Amino acid sequence: MKPISRFWRFLLLPLSFAGMLSISSAAELNPAAVIYKLPDQIPWGPVNAAGAQAAVVVGDPNKPGFYAVYTKWTKGSHFSHPHFHPNDRYIVVLQGTWWVGSGTKFDPEHGSTPMPVGSFVTHFGKQVHWDGAKDEDAVLLIMGEGPATATEVEEAK
Repeated sequence: MKPISRFWRFLLLPLSFAGMLSISSAAELNPAAVIYKLPDQIPWGPVNAAGAQAAVVVGDPNKPGFYAVYTKWTKGSHFSHPHFHPNDRYIVVLQGTWWVGSGTKFDPEHGSTPMPVGSFVTHFGKQVHWDGAKDEDAVLLIMGEGPATATEVEEAK
């Protein structure tokens, strides 16, 4: 190996390590421009009787205005029953497989459609649907205009 080549190798090695360290260190962000919560700072609520857990990340779904909520459907065939919301809701599947059904006939085994990670779903206001998780947790980002009430409907026999 030529002496010049060895010189550049020994010079570039410490410079590359310095570059990697600068990439991994976080810059301080101006809170007037950007705020954030890391995953361990998201305020998840308890798992409810239907097997779902929620964390409000923007707004208040109980009040008028825009909201964004993470919802986790826990594995074990946990589903909501037929219901509707007053306004459209926009949902992104972030983790797992989310199962979606529509109408008043509640049949998770034969009447639901799987939505894999990356799926985008619109629940239209005042239209009956139901959803949940089967054999794995499903984490969703649900966005819409509040209030985000849910009105249950009678299931078809």
